[in-house]
Amino acid sequence: MKRDLPLKFRNPQSAIRILFVLAAPPLAAQTASPYIPADYWGAPYLEHFIAAGEMVDPTPLTRPLKVDQVVSALQAMDSTTVTGGQWRVARAILNDLRRPEQGPYGRIDGDIGVAAATYSERDPLELGRGVPNHGYGSKRGFAAAGLDMQLDFGPVVLVTHPVADTRLKFDPDWFGKKDRAVAGRTAESYIDAQWHYGELFFGRLDRNWGPSVVQGLLLSPDPYGLDHLGLTLGTSGIQLQAMVTQLDTRLDSLGTSERRFMVQHRLWIHPPGAWTVSLWEGNVWAGPDRGLEPWFLNVMNLGFLEQVNTNTNVNSLLGADFEVHGRVTAFGQLMLDDIQVDKKSATDKKPASWGLTLGAKGGMGAASWTAFYTQVADLTYRNEDNLQIPLYHGLGTGRNFSDYDQATLRFGWIAPGGVLVEPEFTLVRQGEGDPRLPHPAPVDYPNTSALFQGIVQRTWRAALGVTWQQGPIHFSANGGLHYNQNDGHVAGQTKTRFVGTAALSWRFHAGGRLP
Repeated sequence: MKRDLPLKFRNPQSAIRILFVLAAPPLAAQTASPYIPADYWGAPYLEHFIAAGEMVDPTPLTRPLKVDQVVSALQAMDSTTVTGGQWRVARAILNDLRRPEQGPYGRIDGDIGVAAATYSERDPLELGRGVPNHGYGSKRGFAAAGLDMQLDFGPVVLVTHPVADTRLKFDPDWFGKKDRAVAGRTAESYIDAQWHYGELFFGRLDRNWGPSVVQGLLLSPDPYGLDHLGLTLGTSGIQLQAMVTQLDTRLDSLGTSERRFMVQHRLWIHPPGAWTVSLWEGNVWAGPDRGLEPWFLNVMNLGFLEQVNTNTNVNSLLGADFEVHGRVTAFGQLMLDDIQVDKKSATDKKPASWGLTLGAKGGMGAASWTAFYTQVADLTYRNEDNLQIPLYHGLGTGRNFSDYDQATLRFGWIAPGGVLVEPEFTLVRQGEGDPRLPHPAPVDYPNTSALFQGIVQRTWRAALGVTWQQGPIHFSANGGLHYNQNDGHVAGQTKTRFVGTAALSWRFHAGGRLP
């Protein structure tokens, strides 16, 4: 019984205009749905429901979710199998997301918040890693405010979300201006046209391809503000998905400005039953006179074949994902960056580069659990052409680090009152390799490790996260201990540090039918 809930193009802009014109005719009689951003207050609850098996994952191996997908999935939850705390949260998210009326619609969401933290990065597992080194910072207080505006016009939705955040000034990952009292950015901004068998997207939105519990190996929310053109064609069971973007322009060794581009596309298959699989490819190319070359822009092509047939230089990466839903849901992702088959010359001795993730999640009564292991090789993301790499303003489009592995065990439980409690235990082993380092020369290959270059730093993390909402008030906190062995890649040096953050925000929203 269920309880009822209350009701070669040189100009990328030219390519975008052509695609919108071609896609426009079939859009009639379709209502578009906006995406739920990665930092939505209810996102941790949704992932808990999915991991525990209380809620169906609308799009396995794909984030973000759409509002209408989440509303349908929450409405289908069986209230007789969940706790009172879970049911309270489900109703709160539904009341927040559900659209009260049909037709052209507008909505404004605002939030004002304060936070205190011992670090300024978004993820505490960045601390003490990478080039440049993400150090353990001093205690700081932050303030932030945002305004999310949404307009729905039948088959088209428009979204913009400007944010002012003092934390950005101290975040080493933020590439924008830091010399003002308050730094600002646009978290999401897009135009999205949706119809029955497809979607055409242009703008800025954090995406993750792969298991949702960890950053995707080639596409994740790691880079700030990655504007892109997105295309989806197919049904709810099989889709061709693609994204194309221009990466930041860089100078080569001679001081010449080189334009850099990236295309990713995948075949996503979710037939009736437990399985979801996807096969995907990414291509990165650069050059002072290169643009959106049609043989790579054509997502029905295989880029690693086109580079041979057209005698064109490109960095190709191949991958596959899977998820098998059940009482215990298994998932995984594999990426091949560079595997040397021939061993005829010095260049053939390059160490292999790859990435992988394997894990599982499930429910234990009212609790959920998630466990995964992930690994990224030393030279993954690097390339002989140091500009043909999937980095955007110094951040990976997938992972921000290489030459490491990580094992994580996480639990979740919604206590009475809607408090989500999440203990976490993690071990990260980090070598001295990094995606931002230059690619080694062939003469250095014999001294280059495939995994764990140099002295390996080990970070043992034990932490507790708490999320709570009551009406317009939202509170979140996460704190734990980091025990570092070979701290800073210095043999025998150990450090124990507390890392933590706490944030309190007030939210509001208003919406209604447009005239």
